[in-house]
Amino acid sequence: MLSVAVAALNEREPERLWPLVASALPGLCGGETLVYKLDDWNETEGTVGMPPEVAVEFEGLGEEDVGLLRAGFPFAHHYASGPDRAPLTARRAAGAAWSASPTARLIGDMLDVDHVLAIPLPGTTTPITGCMVYRSGTDFTDDDVRAARQLQPLLAAVEQQRQLLERWKRTAAPDPPGEPAADCPLTPRETTVLLLLTDALTAAAIGRRLGISDRTVHKHVEKIYRKLGTRDRISTVLRAQQLGLVPAP
Repeated sequence: MLSVAVAALNEREPERLWPLVASALPGLCGGETLVYKLDDWNETEGTVGMPPEVAVEFEGLGEEDVGLLRAGFPFAHHYASGPDRAPLTARRAAGAAWSASPTARLIGDMLDVDHVLAIPLPGTTTPITGCMVYRSGTDFTDDDVRAARQLQPLLAAVEQQRQLLERWKRTAAPDPPGEPAADCPLTPRETTVLLLLTDALTAAAIGRRLGISDRTVHKHVEKIYRKLGTRDRISTVLRAQQLGLVPAP
């Protein structure tokens, strides 16, 4: 988990974050592969992300089968019915109905797997987002489910980092024109902290957003000051705007 977290925090391209997690996550909770949904679990819309080796198996699927994959039976109904976001296996959620379901037949035919463990991102309401981890043979154990629960804060942090990096890429002024601010002296994590500084959030609020301690936020802020040659928040935000690292007012 530590190596995944370190790799994610050093990745500057937001579109690479979840593929990075997807390659490492299954083995941490007893799975073989996964798909992830960063928008709602329903059959009619939304993207499905997966490792490249799995994506090949799903090329050419019809819309009905893609809908089954999007919905992730039986998890969409289960998590939509209340606030519980604990990881759960398909067999525990649906009982014997799982093995007889079209979704179970689909993943069996395509991936030769029998069981699914849902890991929703904690705190999500609508849309419900997260991962579905797959394995063959026996069902996921209680230890696997506990490991998945321990992974939830990490997954939430990765998604928060992805959203902030996308916001940064979308709003930072290109310098020179037509090119991103690629010479940014800050790490990806420092960049996201800087972006939240521009929102006038306190260290405590930034820590809550990123799932880190106030002390860690202060360390990031000190490094930002040093790298930008500033001493306080206002001069730091102004300097970052001049460099095109954050949007100008």
